[in-house]
Amino acid sequence: MKLTILGGGGFRVPLVYGALLTDRAEGRVTEVVLHDLDSGRLSAVARVLAEQAAGVPDAPAVTATTDLDAALTGADFVFSAIRVGGLEGRANDERVALAEGVLGQETVGAGGIAYGLRTVPVAVDIARRVARLAPDAWVINFTNPAGLVTEAMSRHLGDRVIGICDSPVGLGRRIARVLGGNPKEAWIDYVGLNHLGWVRGLHIAGRDELPRLLADPDLLGSFEEGKLFGVDWLQSLGAIPNEYLHYYYFNREAVRAYQQAEKTRGAFLRDQQAHFYEAVTDPGARALDVWDRTRAEREATYMSENRETAGAGERDADDLSGGYEKVALALMRAIARDERTTLILNVRNRGTLSVLDGEAVIEVPCLVDANGAHPVAVAPLPDHATGLVCAVKAVEREVLAAAESGARTTAVKAFALHPLVDSVNVARRLVEGYTEVHPGLAYLK
Repeated sequence: MKLTILGGGGFRVPLVYGALLTDRAEGRVTEVVLHDLDSGRLSAVARVLAEQAAGVPDAPAVTATTDLDAALTGADFVFSAIRVGGLEGRANDERVALAEGVLGQETVGAGGIAYGLRTVPVAVDIARRVARLAPDAWVINFTNPAGLVTEAMSRHLGDRVIGICDSPVGLGRRIARVLGGNPKEAWIDYVGLNHLGWVRGLHIAGRDELPRLLADPDLLGSFEEGKLFGVDWLQSLGAIPNEYLHYYYFNREAVRAYQQAEKTRGAFLRDQQAHFYEAVTDPGARALDVWDRTRAEREATYMSENRETAGAGERDADDLSGGYEKVALALMRAIARDERTTLILNVRNRGTLSVLDGEAVIEVPCLVDANGAHPVAVAPLPDHATGLVCAVKAVEREVLAAAESGARTTAVKAFALHPLVDSVNVARRLVEGYTEVHPGLAYLK
């Protein structure tokens, strides 16, 4: 099978390739095509992959290209992990928002809207090309904001585009582990949008063990989300929220922490990765070792401002291993080999959540087989969660409308309607600020 990775010069590509190297079954990926606009980054990542594959029999062949059509033609799977505007764009998203006193995180609030506005047109172009050049391909999207981008692509690819995220998987794994269960055998009752969901139950051997966790303050406070949100708040919610909901529930504290930080997350990653890509050009350097060290630092500092605000301390060692590549490979396996499995994915609603229309992309458990991902029926969300989900989905729809029409007023509306943007005037200034720093938003008139 041919796997095309868009954003193939991206830092996390070796995670995907490393997972492929462990897959020895029939019907596996035999060819990997890396596509990126930056040939230097492609060369750096290709060097890391070559070192990963050293000594591995029948390792998937790797080629790299800056020609998008060539990369897509004949693909069986397309993994989309692009970053429009690069990490400099992410740093600008954060800076413009924080100057207005609102959150600039890449998927949440003003930063997520700005990122979506410049990414959706590119993602739509990719979807159209896939439909033309590889109509039988499955697209696995990890490009952020993952739910929004998946919905944009689904308008052209239907159910053949599926969004993935490792946050729900990591959350379920932590809950199962603290309850003494095997994460691989647990059923996770999770529902929401990407980076906006809640675990409402975790079933082990047919029994929901979440009430036991919520009733035990010591157990509840012993893992990442308990430390991040606090025992009292989780018991009040009666559920365990995705870590990204910290930006909503503790917004003032998060904004203040980011304003006071020496560097924003985007600026940190921009500088860190610039050092990585420069270091691997040294002929004497072992590229894989450089990548490993850089990845370890990246994982250890993930959401560090939020954890500092909450007094949560450093991340547990068990949470530093990533996971999205495992979700992607499990999804590819299930479709390509009809190895039926259950995964939490971003797919079209199809009546799963009655408060949203059928085309809205949501994040829920899905049964996956050769015909794709099928959302599992879930119970309705409580009112507080329903309100937040509906509000954020409405914002996503305005982003899609603005990207399609190029209407600046619609972009302003998207910002102004977001729960974390508290003024129409702030929304107007955000649009002005973002169009000044992002050439990719020149289409807004």
